[in-house]
Amino acid sequence: MDRTERFYKIEMMIRSRGCVSFKDLKEALEVSPATLKRDLAYLRERMDAPIDYDADENGYRFGQQWQGGRHELPGVWFSEKELHALLTMHQMLAGLDEEGLLSRHLAPMFDKLTGMMGADEAEARELTQRVKLISTARRRVPSEHFETVGSAVVKRQRLRLDYRKRGGTAAGKEDWRVVSPQRLVHYRNTWYLDAWCHRSDGFRRFALDALADAQLLDEKAKTVPSRQLESELDQGYGIFAGSQARRATLVFSAEAAQWVSREEWHPAQKGEWLGDGRFRLEVPFVDATELLMDLLRHAGQVDVQAPADLARAYAKRLRDAAEKLS
Repeated sequence: MDRTERFYKIEMMIRSRGCVSFKDLKEALEVSPATLKRDLAYLRERMDAPIDYDADENGYRFGQQWQGGRHELPGVWFSEKELHALLTMHQMLAGLDEEGLLSRHLAPMFDKLTGMMGADEAEARELTQRVKLISTARRRVPSEHFETVGSAVVKRQRLRLDYRKRGGTAAGKEDWRVVSPQRLVHYRNTWYLDAWCHRSDGFRRFALDALADAQLLDEKAKTVPSRQLESELDQGYGIFAGSQARRATLVFSAEAAQWVSREEWHPAQKGEWLGDGRFRLEVPFVDATELLMDLLRHAGQVDVQAPADLARAYAKRLRDAAEKLS
């Protein structure tokens, strides 16, 4: 029986019997007196368990404040491997977290998970340093907007968004929308909100870093089936939404193929090795903007075979870049 299981057993025995002697605990756990004393001290001091010694009953019980109530040790059902996985997940989450918003709310729970492993503050800090997320070109989201939007998604309430437009003649101007939030999307180091826009009567994707303001409304959000949301917003390449997708046919050189063949550019992609070691990749796209950006990473090692307008746009990008170097 490992220590996590012992904690659970102690909790269950005290809860079911009300008061348990040291002898009964030691026999049930099959540990030495010294180990049981350490476990009881650890539960009190590190896990905030209200375990008191009752001299009259010669046993251990929950403190008077818990009599008739229900006390549970959070997370005591996790094994050591599961605890390591959860703490690793916490560190990964911290790498995505904007201004520590999520970490701040989850910190008490993860402090207890760290405590269950017997790690002191220095050991816990060492553990977190073993996982690192490297982000480039991150677009930060103000924490108050992220918290408001996240709350609306969970509570299924409508939002009023003041949104800075980025494209076209209205770039930089603010516009407002009332939306029914559907889901939060993290993509390439920034956050987006997928929502039903009540003004345009359709799905829209909003970059959270472009929000000037977000206000939670009292009205319930419109409920949209997940399948409909996915069919409208997940068909295109990257972050560009739309249901009318076309397919791009790309052929990568044998050198680039060693990397590209292992990458997922889109869940609905199709890949095929060619006889000469090259790799043909077909991906759906709605808007070519982001696809062109990724193709330029492989400049000189990819041939855009279809559609023709994508091939022309890619060739123009290459010419424009070459002219700037001359």
